[in-house]
Amino acid sequence: MADTPTPPDPDKTSDRRHRERVEQLLARPPVRAAGTLALADRRLDYAVSAEFIPVAGEGFDGALAEPQAAVMTTAYQLQGAAAGSRPVCFAFNGGPGSASIWLHLGALGPKRLVVPSDGSMPAAPYTVSDNPLSWFEHFDLVFVDPPHTGWSTTASEAARKKLLSVDGDVKALAEVVRTWLTRHRRWGSPVYLAGESYGTTRGAALADKLLDGGVALAGLVLVSCAMDLQSLSFDPGNDLPYALFLPAYAVVSQYHGLLKGPLGASREAAQAAAEAFVDEDYAAALLAGARLSDKRRAAVARRVAELTGLPRALVEEKNLRIADQDYFFEAMRAQGRQVGRLDARVTGPMAARRTRDWEFDPGIEAIAAPYTMAAMAYFGELGLTTEQRYETLSHEAHLAWNWNRGEAQGNAYASTSRDLARALRRNPQLKVFVASGRYDLGTPYSASDWSLAQLDAPSEVLARIEHHYYDAGHMMYTREEDLTKLKADIAHWLG
Repeated sequence: MADTPTPPDPDKTSDRRHRERVEQLLARPPVRAAGTLALADRRLDYAVSAEFIPVAGEGFDGALAEPQAAVMTTAYQLQGAAAGSRPVCFAFNGGPGSASIWLHLGALGPKRLVVPSDGSMPAAPYTVSDNPLSWFEHFDLVFVDPPHTGWSTTASEAARKKLLSVDGDVKALAEVVRTWLTRHRRWGSPVYLAGESYGTTRGAALADKLLDGGVALAGLVLVSCAMDLQSLSFDPGNDLPYALFLPAYAVVSQYHGLLKGPLGASREAAQAAAEAFVDEDYAAALLAGARLSDKRRAAVARRVAELTGLPRALVEEKNLRIADQDYFFEAMRAQGRQVGRLDARVTGPMAARRTRDWEFDPGIEAIAAPYTMAAMAYFGELGLTTEQRYETLSHEAHLAWNWNRGEAQGNAYASTSRDLARALRRNPQLKVFVASGRYDLGTPYSASDWSLAQLDAPSEVLARIEHHYYDAGHMMYTREEDLTKLKADIAHWLG
């Protein structure tokens, strides 16, 4: 009787396919192109290079091991400039699970997709145009798509689990920076990082991690901060975000005409009143919990309702605690509208049944498809073509993310603010620029204020941090006026 053949191991088959895919990407020659950026006073000729960078293993034999991932970078370098004569800025978005096309084609790069400043969805066709507000005037630019975003991928299931984590991601991106600097002979350049959203979580940790590899950053740009997840996560027993989100709710409610009297007169009035209420009363009331007297509870509920435009009965029903999901669906329920998360200036129609099901974010829906289509068209023009799907926002990567750090096995909120504070203390040349949108309910400006105030460093060190505010949402650069202001603020920060 013949032996029964052993069925193939599906895990090994999958790993082989992933490894082959990584090898194919790393074997591709860089895609090169050229362009010119016209500024008011001069023209800058640049070279574009899109290539895949290997993420090597760790330890003594790491360089000899098979690459764990292939990570795509798209770089813009000034033509004719000597290596090391210009600063270089590495930029990435967040998610986790987001590709870098938002910063690339929204604000920093020489090409830009122009969208309506009010956050509404533009009409097709979606194509990029020259961007005179590009940061290329100040830096050479390298846009990084972390593993499992864009076309970047890992070589095995083990590598995927390792790199889809806070610490694994930081190690991988540090390796990408090191390899890119070596490959392009740019170790003599001042190095900057720019990260958005989870990219700030990553960037804060990278500022410290890169020092371990001999890279001292000249500057770090944090757009829409998310360094401390406890300040953003509405969980039982965590009262912090209820207090930190309230000023942002007030600003958004004033924008939509939901506030009465002096509170509704201006954004500044609503913001100042909400911030004062949190500092003087609301945070202490939340801390008191059931010890709060009926009289004081009634006063707090009344003031929360006044500052948010929500019904007082709802505030009392929610035990004085308004989560972001409550606000999105209840603030404009009477109008049948749902408030956007990443850009709360934008609202979308609720279902006819006016359910509270979170089906989409009006604040991102207006730009997700336009950015993706514009990016695919632009990459095609550069000559970077593949039928592989480009992961603009990978929900699979986001859901698989391991938020634990070090030896933690849970029961902890991911935080990289300690890394940033340590990097600032270790590197006296490091300076930090922070940008927040006042109408961002994903990473509210008021939560970022708190996070920066908690950094464990003396005042003379913290003096190297600047926090700037903009009158738009999470991606404040989609508003033309704020993109202009952001560019001017960066220029001033660079001195």
